[in-house]
Amino acid sequence: MAAATTPDLLFGLRNSFYLGAYQAAINSSDIPNLPADDALERDVLVHRSYIALGSYQLVVSEIDSSAPTALQAVKLLALYLSGDKESAISSLQEWLSDAAISNNPVLRLIAGIIYMHEQDYNEALKHTNSGGTMELHALNVQIFIKMHRSDYAEKQLKIMQQIDEDHTLTQLANAWLDLAVGGSKIQEAYLIFQDFSEKYQMTGMILNGKAVCCMHMGRFDEAESLLLEALNKDAKDAETLANLAVCSLHLGKPSSRYLNQLKLSHPDHVLVARMASAEDNFDRALQSIA
Repeated sequence: MAAATTPDLLFGLRNSFYLGAYQAAINSSDIPNLPADDALERDVLVHRSYIALGSYQLVVSEIDSSAPTALQAVKLLALYLSGDKESAISSLQEWLSDAAISNNPVLRLIAGIIYMHEQDYNEALKHTNSGGTMELHALNVQIFIKMHRSDYAEKQLKIMQQIDEDHTLTQLANAWLDLAVGGSKIQEAYLIFQDFSEKYQMTGMILNGKAVCCMHMGRFDEAESLLLEALNKDAKDAETLANLAVCSLHLGKPSSRYLNQLKLSHPDHVLVARMASAEDNFDRALQSIA
């Protein structure tokens, strides 16, 4: 007789986190009688949810120096995103050179996330490329897409599909890759986000995913209504504001309010950097004519 498989007590919490339902993940985290490993994974996901909601100081204050490596790594991410970048990267490098903990999958994941923020993709891959968890494989897909290497991203996706084709992260990675490849793949990406929206709580991440697909397909009115729904859920979300700015331009509507909000709440966002660079070039061109 086959042994009964134990239920995955963290499935709902994990799924909420992956799909951007961060408050729902936090609210559903009070799970009794968790084994120690599951309890640690739960704590990691809850603190990462708080980070995603911008509550960096809460995470920094709640995780003390006696916490396990996985939680210490999450605390580093909170420090990094709160602006303490130099000391976070310095501590990260120190821990990654310590053979006793350097292979911890959460530490490697956080290293990948931080170096991806730094746009140092080769350094990120040093720590993520060997995989080991679905999150590490999914992060590899994101890094390769940022490097414009959809061929490598596709190899990572195939590994994920072999492990678990129906896993939420496999589906998400598939949609990201479809969007990067473009063309006829956009419709496939749209169907993945549509499937999520029918199965799970509608989140800003799902709405943005559908909206970006609509923009690629030239359906800007539909994209705008999805993005306004996302804005109702979180008025400061960087991707929503950036996508709304782009969508408004295509619809011939003013986009300055969304761009100004993006500048104020996310001064490091890639769209803000591109705008600043374009403005500098424009000013220099004017001066050369004057």
